[in-house]
Amino acid sequence: MSYSAIQRLGAEALGTALLVCTVVGSGIMADALSADDAVSLLGNTIATGAMLYVLITILGPISGAHFNPAVTLVFALKRELAWALALGYVLVQIGGGILGTWLAHFMFELDVLQWSQKVRTGEAQWGAEMVATFGLLLTILGGLQHRASAIPALVGLYITAAYWFTASTSFANPAVAIARAFTNTFSGIRPTDLSGFVLAQIAGALLAWAVGTWLLTPKARS
Repeated sequence: MSYSAIQRLGAEALGTALLVCTVVGSGIMADALSADDAVSLLGNTIATGAMLYVLITILGPISGAHFNPAVTLVFALKRELAWALALGYVLVQIGGGILGTWLAHFMFELDVLQWSQKVRTGEAQWGAEMVATFGLLLTILGGLQHRASAIPALVGLYITAAYWFTASTSFANPAVAIARAFTNTFSGIRPTDLSGFVLAQIAGALLAWAVGTWLLTPKARS
């Protein structure tokens, strides 16, 4: 099946909005139900991994289910997505992500408009974001190469794991990072800390593109 550019952009906006709403909303719920940060993070993790599986399954056939400017960048570099449409993807991903944050605030009766004060900065955090994004992109590229039907599960499981093995709790997504700057709740990040996260995420995506191009390209037999 083929879908129009408007349908594809709509799928990216909707998917990113629901993804961020899940991240922020589950963080608010988990924080309200438990004073233990580990328990709150576990609740946040399970909800995010589960929602990724659902969103990629239902929206993947329409837009590719990027929901992430880093993923869109790599697919544009691979010439599997036109640059003009890629720019559109990035814009609606960011807009959809912010809308998802506001929707979560509305559902939990919080001020819709707010800024995060949660400090997330430093070399360890940036390195963690680079690792998280590298792993996510390599998971996607490898999954598409070897078992495309498993992508929803692969991405959901990878993010579930990366919440726990990275120091940053694996944002791995510039649109999600930007959207989380708009919430002063469990999952927030200070706006002033965004640049380090986004640059690290882009670096991780570019590294995954380079490594994936080398590792996943079969060589002809002599």
